[in-house]
Amino acid sequence: QVQLVESGGGLVQAGGSLRLSCAASGSIFMFRLYAMGWYRQAPGKQRELVAAISSGGNTDYADSVKGRFTISRDNPKNTVYLQMNSLKPADTAVYYCNAQFGGLALWGQGTQVTVPS
Repeated sequence: QVQLVESGGGLVQAGGSLRLSCAASGSIFMFRLYAMGWYRQAPGKQRELVAAISSGGNTDYADSVKGRFTISRDNPKNTVYLQMNSLKPADTAVYYCNAQFGGLALWGQGTQVTVPS
């Protein structure tokens, strides 16, 4: 059984930074082949893609976070990161880690990020 466990969320003032981590554990085979992503869901809104990184290291970002967020992965550690800088109240949401490979999609339990206005 594969699990994705997020960590690093919290409360931070506007303009501050946080780094989220997502560690894959269990019977995850060849983590480096998985496409990984970070999604977020704010109250009353749909879940949206924030950032993604392919197995080859290509990255993609939502327009709202370009230049502020950076996604990266450490394959030997089975971990993906989301560095979030210049945080805004609009970034407040539950952030979810996602892994995809061969039609399989996995989700973490989510971590709350709160940026007070």
